[in-house]
Amino acid sequence: MERVKYLILGAGPAGLSLANCLKQKGEESFLLLEKEKEAGGLCRSMDVDGAPLDIGGGHFLDVRRPEVNRFLFGFMPEEEWNRYERDSKISFGERYIEQDSGGHGNRYIDHPFEANIWQMKPEKQKEYLESIAEAGCNKGEEMPERFVDWIYWKLGKRIAEDYMLPYNEKMFGKDLNILGTYWLEKLPDVSYEETRKSCMEKKPYGYQPGHAQFYYPKKYGYGELWLRMQKAVGERIATGAAVKKLDALRRRVVCADGREYEAERIVTTIPWAEWEEIIGMPDGFSQNVRKLKHSSTQIEYVPEKMETKAHWIYYPEREISYHRILVRHNFCPNGKGYWTETNKERVEPDKGRFRYMNEYAYPLNTADKPQIMKELLEQVRCREIYGLGRWGEHEHYNSDLVVERAMKLAEELLGSENKAVKRI
Repeated sequence: MERVKYLILGAGPAGLSLANCLKQKGEESFLLLEKEKEAGGLCRSMDVDGAPLDIGGGHFLDVRRPEVNRFLFGFMPEEEWNRYERDSKISFGERYIEQDSGGHGNRYIDHPFEANIWQMKPEKQKEYLESIAEAGCNKGEEMPERFVDWIYWKLGKRIAEDYMLPYNEKMFGKDLNILGTYWLEKLPDVSYEETRKSCMEKKPYGYQPGHAQFYYPKKYGYGELWLRMQKAVGERIATGAAVKKLDALRRRVVCADGREYEAERIVTTIPWAEWEEIIGMPDGFSQNVRKLKHSSTQIEYVPEKMETKAHWIYYPEREISYHRILVRHNFCPNGKGYWTETNKERVEPDKGRFRYMNEYAYPLNTADKPQIMKELLEQVRCREIYGLGRWGEHEHYNSDLVVERAMKLAEELLGSENKAVKRI
């Protein structure tokens, strides 16, 4: 039985950031457990066809959190990164979109959709403008509770049916009404006046999406950053350690190979559904864990070069299996081709290309999730167990936000420890 002050479960961005924060602040009694052979979680990279490929899908370092970036640049200096202005597009079909300057057909408009309707043919612009004017949020109608109704209310019939609903079905599954609307409320209303103005002036208006500017390594895949953070942890990480059983009262963990660990505090970044057994929790805890939903995504490499400058492209068309592609040669060093992201339910027969299935890709924001996670996280905190990151908190966090939350949790844990010492 190995005993430490802090036991961290999962060496993805959340676990690695917390471990390195503890180490930098002088804490030595911690251990990081990871079931895979190397760290990185969903942000790992592999060499495929002579260049890095991010096996967890498209992951980039956003520029919007400078404190996070300063921390990460301590492991991989800023000069080892390229900085990009986001170029993302939506596939939408030539019958909707104006020809390019050379008179050739075009099937893409820029993302976000509502800010770039001006790139469509004039008759289509008129149809979308009329639909936006009729959106419930623009007519003062009461906000609905069901996901599908909310999309119509927020965006209007045309954007809902032509883009948002088919895209979300492809990404999360056909039954969209299991999803809540709480996570969509940050989306701004689609302003009729702003959209009309953009159509007249032929330029976008409105908000900038996430990753409007981002970093990507010059010589490596995104996974290189997390490998360096693994190296910085040194001997305080155990790989090939798949945790299976948790005794919450004793704060004791048992791995699949029989190894056991005990801690004063446990921080878990792994999916709650991964545990085979959790004991020492109140009645109803296990039932709540089973209610948590997630989607799985397959990454598939396609070697053909695309004639586009886009970094990634969204595909709402139902007849296309994947929902997004990442155009590797436009941001990845020496990269060729692109990779697709496809919901597990829509995967097509194997064509002999490189594939990787991520069983845990996206937490689903089901209607009952906020209450489930509020109760779950409060219950484990009472036992000095903390959920952190995309899976520990069951939130669709990007890696930069995960790092930020890990940094704050490290301060909280060490701060409470110092307060306890002072009281003594």
